[in-house]
Amino acid sequence: MLDKTGFDLWADDYDKAVGISDEEKTYPFAGYKDVLGRIFQTIIEKQNATVLDIGFGTGTLTTKLYERGCGIYGQDFSSRMIDLAIRKMPDANLYQGDFTQGLAEPLYHQSYDFIVATYSLHHLTDEQKIAFLHTLQDRLKENGQILIGDVAFETREKLNQCREAAGDEWDDEEIYFVVDELKSAFPNLSFTQVSYCAGILTLAR
Repeated sequence: MLDKTGFDLWADDYDKAVGISDEEKTYPFAGYKDVLGRIFQTIIEKQNATVLDIGFGTGTLTTKLYERGCGIYGQDFSSRMIDLAIRKMPDANLYQGDFTQGLAEPLYHQSYDFIVATYSLHHLTDEQKIAFLHTLQDRLKENGQILIGDVAFETREKLNQCREAAGDEWDDEEIYFVVDELKSAFPNLSFTQVSYCAGILTLAR
């Protein structure tokens, strides 16, 4: 798993690397633009939504929401990612923090229409995912939603098929979502498969 220094060093080339993988339809970012586009469309249906982005990176998604009048809050591990994002969103409320340790303190004192995590929560173990998602649910406004776009699969079998196809490119340090295995903790969790290796998980309060 990348440490903070690794994320800082990767920050300037992150969008380029993601774009190449998405365009070539290769693991892990096949479907990336579609995933972000669908999440964007869901959020902008609510005017001036308040959005918390967990692991916002360089602000690819949140900048578009910011430009549409959304109130943006965010937490990211990398100071360099934050530097790049704040240039695009000078009035956003962005905090540095390791979300494996939970939310940055100021973010606990807000509630949100939408909480977004795109290609970030795979750095949590399954146990950490469950605990963190419960924490995030408590921060939602009435009728709010958590929207997770990530490498994700309906079943463990589908994940294993992707692992086999990816071969040496597979990242064993990342822990991807298997929706069926989360349903016991979150019975109302819904999932939309977007590409063979990515999808959107939706969880309401």
